[in-house]
Amino acid sequence: MTDKLKTEGKFTYAEAGEGPAIIVLHGLMGALSNFGATFNEFSNSGYNVLIPELPLYTLPMIKTNVKNLAKFLKDFMNHKNIENAILVGNSLGGHICLYFTKHYPEKVNALVLTGSSGLYENAMGDSFPKRGDYAYMEQKARDVFYDPAIATKELVDDVYNTVNDRVKALKTLSIAKSAIRHNMANDLPEMQQPTCLIWGKQDSVTPPEAAEDFHKLLPNSDLFWIDKCGHAAMMERPTEFNKILKDWFISRKL
Repeated sequence: MTDKLKTEGKFTYAEAGEGPAIIVLHGLMGALSNFGATFNEFSNSGYNVLIPELPLYTLPMIKTNVKNLAKFLKDFMNHKNIENAILVGNSLGGHICLYFTKHYPEKVNALVLTGSSGLYENAMGDSFPKRGDYAYMEQKARDVFYDPAIATKELVDDVYNTVNDRVKALKTLSIAKSAIRHNMANDLPEMQQPTCLIWGKQDSVTPPEAAEDFHKLLPNSDLFWIDKCGHAAMMERPTEFNKILKDWFISRKL
């Protein structure tokens, strides 16, 4: 996917394919590559797929929150001259999609949420990890997945380095607190967009009851489960994830 990366002004993003726009948003500790299999599948299936790199650590501290990340998405769509799109988000990315949909419903054709925050989550437990505690971060990274082997050394190193960078750690906390403040429970019943919920049955970060509540509150939603799968279904079970999504697109004529 690195060969598809572009940088234009403040935007760094991957893009491929032609057709209706799909914009994919990664999570707080995520990366563009988390959606690599989905990017490849749908950019070769009649869609224009774009994955912007979220400015999680480049916004001023006072603007490091869900609201301004949603504004970034709006700016990105304006930059690309995209009037409306299907939004796909994991974890914090899903939360940004929801906040964006609340404020710009006319720009959203459909929503795809997997392990989305926005109602409740168990991100870091009761406290932020002590800096320098590699073993703790390794265990936390493994806990995100049903199969701990998905948490490669490279992935753990990225999370560890983020936590041990003082500015990044503070901004991570700022975003996490913002996500709690911007609870979407009262807004979801107003969102009429077709919504696909794809959830790992063993998700310990945004547990199954979160998926069930999203399904109850979103009036036009369909919920799909993937067994033996944690918080990032598109990484851990990419073939199943893509098949569910492709079948859903067909059923919804998207």
